[in-house]
Amino acid sequence: MAVKPEQSHNLKPPLKWAGGKRWLIQYLNKYWRHHRDKRLVEPFCGGLSVALGLNPDKALLNDLNPALINFYQHLKAGLVIDIEMVNNEQVYYKSRDTFNRLNGNPEARLMAAQLFYYLNRTGYNGLCRFNKKGGYNVPFGRYKTINYQDDFSHYQPVLSHWQFSNVDFEQLDVADDDFIYADPPYDTPFRQYSQQGFDWEDQVRLAEWLSRHPGPVVLSNQATDRIKKLYRELGFRLRYLDAPRLISCKGNERQAVKEVLALRGL
Repeated sequence: MAVKPEQSHNLKPPLKWAGGKRWLIQYLNKYWRHHRDKRLVEPFCGGLSVALGLNPDKALLNDLNPALINFYQHLKAGLVIDIEMVNNEQVYYKSRDTFNRLNGNPEARLMAAQLFYYLNRTGYNGLCRFNKKGGYNVPFGRYKTINYQDDFSHYQPVLSHWQFSNVDFEQLDVADDDFIYADPPYDTPFRQYSQQGFDWEDQVRLAEWLSRHPGPVVLSNQATDRIKKLYRELGFRLRYLDAPRLISCKGNERQAVKEVLALRGL
């Protein structure tokens, strides 16, 4: 059943998001609090937990996933959902087919945004996954109950000063004093978060791009040997944290993994 949320000064991320970074806010705040006057730039804004947690006055929020950015652009405009949202397998797969037919159609962006929210809340374990043809292919979830929201107008005042974009990170118009927080897809075998994917060459390209930014930079990634070597050789300071693993073979299992923060200009 859809419900209308209470107004809140502490907005929660509107989507379920595997690998979300709400847990990281307490660590990022130690760096962000000295730069609150700057614009926050996220090349991979994901589930929006960092931007909502840090609450910047100005932000440039980008992501590889056009369906995600389409949803956020409608969220910024005061999204109200009027489609059927039920925790039902048959309805889910019918809606997934409709979304895949409409996704990318400029005349169906509002409907695609509504369907994206429904699929996200109803699909398996907070995953967001597309095949190489651009089809959303997350299977039906196994939740006993889901509390859907249908009115997101309370996000509008906060997001009104934020800019959303869907471009390659190197195309972002970044100012020298912007505070960049980069959370790219993890350096793991699963990289089909968007149709384009994100491979090792992209990881290297990102690291080199971040190393050229004269302002403050924080990157988070899984602490694989080659990620640590890459950022260390580019002059970043590394800090290690135990991160909660939000995806596992079984939904009730959670495994701690090592996360690395690569810091520059801080």
